[in-house]
Amino acid sequence: MSFSLARFLAVLTKEFIQMRRDRVTFAMMIGLPIMQLLLFGFIINSDARHMPTLIELNDDGPLVRSIISGMQISEYFDIRGAVSGAENGERALREGSASFVIVFPDDFERDVVRGRAPQLLVTADASDPAAVGGAVGALDGIVRIAMAETFAGALASLAPTPAPFGIAVHRLYNPEGSTSTNIVPGLLAIILSMTLVMMTAIAIVKETERGTMEMLIATPARPLEVMLGKILPYVLVGYVQTFVFLLTGLTLFKVPFEGSWQAFFIGFNLFIVVNLALGFLISAVARSQMQAMQLSMFTILPSVLLSGFLFPFAAMPGWAQVLSNIVPATHFLRVVRAVMLKGGGVSDVTGELWALAAILIVISAIAMLRYRQTLD
Repeated sequence: MSFSLARFLAVLTKEFIQMRRDRVTFAMMIGLPIMQLLLFGFIINSDARHMPTLIELNDDGPLVRSIISGMQISEYFDIRGAVSGAENGERALREGSASFVIVFPDDFERDVVRGRAPQLLVTADASDPAAVGGAVGALDGIVRIAMAETFAGALASLAPTPAPFGIAVHRLYNPEGSTSTNIVPGLLAIILSMTLVMMTAIAIVKETERGTMEMLIATPARPLEVMLGKILPYVLVGYVQTFVFLLTGLTLFKVPFEGSWQAFFIGFNLFIVVNLALGFLISAVARSQMQAMQLSMFTILPSVLLSGFLFPFAAMPGWAQVLSNIVPATHFLRVVRAVMLKGGGVSDVTGELWALAAILIVISAIAMLRYRQTLD
């Protein structure tokens, strides 16, 4: 049989009509490349800037003020205020409200002039080595420029050469700068996101395709009851994955666990339920297993790129940092790193736990509303 242009055009027209009707797949074909372009283009940046910094100011001379001004101009440091005492500084680092605490010792400027070699102490949150490396590397140049500006003109003769002081960097939580210490805790958030969302969505959509969901619709079960009944079995799956992760991380990769088991238990339970609720929501939107898988993958990309798992959170543009706060993996990753690496407790991660709870409430409400509409 010879090739027929009419038959070819008929099949071609049919495929375009089918593509137009499959709105989820069509949106994925258009939306996913755009999202990848924006996220990869703006967010992939290992040169972290505007790192939150606190100053312990025990000396307030012209040289000290010049150094602080140089830090702000450099864009590596974002001076958030003053702190008093090593304990308060370490608490700020543990809670994540600061990435650096810079201590100017007593009589720092006088000791510089007299050549007594004082130490400028920089305490850094090294749980993410890539985030602090650039700033620490730039600090030496910032201090030298400040020295040149302070001892200028008539004071040039007072400028000591070489600079009679040192910069002592104290790296907390990951002093060796080990990549696995930073990456492995974050993997738990990504693994749970990838598996639980996809498994829940596909399992529920599979029942819809087979017609067994109609039996549930015919029962007196309410949307909340169906939702809980469908997602709770997968909580056990999350428990198994978490146990395997902890066993492997602690034994094979030697990742420390310094903090509260209670804080970790609350955090990972909230995160598991959030992901299962998200999977339930996707199942209420998708019409086929293929669509469920596509939508699940659509949620995984922001979890990898926006959560701070691969790229420093401080290196992201401002709009991306705001957007990342609606990604559950962002908050759970902070909980895991704060607990495992920084020795944090419940009080140190309370804000992240409340954020996960709020996200859970919003997703659950939308999922139940969508489920009711599906029933109608």
